[in-house]
Amino acid sequence: MPKPKRSNLLALAILSLLNERPMHPYEIGVTMRQRGLSDSIKLNTGSLYAVIEGLLKNNLIQPVGTEREGKHPERTIYEPTADGKVEFFDWLRSLLRLPAKEYPQFAAGLSFLAHLTPKDALDLLKERSDMLIKQIQDVRSSMEATLLMGIDRIFVIEQEYYLALLEAEWNWLGQLMKNMEGEVITERNGDDWYWAVKL
Repeated sequence: MPKPKRSNLLALAILSLLNERPMHPYEIGVTMRQRGLSDSIKLNTGSLYAVIEGLLKNNLIQPVGTEREGKHPERTIYEPTADGKVEFFDWLRSLLRLPAKEYPQFAAGLSFLAHLTPKDALDLLKERSDMLIKQIQDVRSSMEATLLMGIDRIFVIEQEYYLALLEAEWNWLGQLMKNMEGEVITERNGDDWYWAVKL
């Protein structure tokens, strides 16, 4: 059987949690939310069950029993297969080792910035900068609260990385806006106009 494509990080999260201990899908979702994994990996109930089906189909997880809690329906508990454990660690090592080209939406928006007037572009970037400050404050507060609970830094390392990205973007954006405020060059060609920023 061909190897499944490694495009859905929810599959990695499921393999990770099942590598810790057998769980049923509902517990996987709850654990992801409790740990804040749903901040870096998109999670919804439908996709969770679809990914579990895919992992089963590819023989990366297997059922090991069922459990019933109160009036809830019976839930199937899963664990990784030997192939699932190999896939998890190989995928994890690959993510950490190899830089990959990512396609953030902001970069796509920047590609078409010249279609706006300089004033519109600057106003929108200022709005983004204000929102970034709020996000930075929220992530810092969340990290500080987590660390105060005695949680080891290794368990918030992805938030630390996210914070570094937000701060780098905010600093870069500040410099770009400063350049735009004083150094925008505009040229007209009939009904069309073009503008650039001196760096």
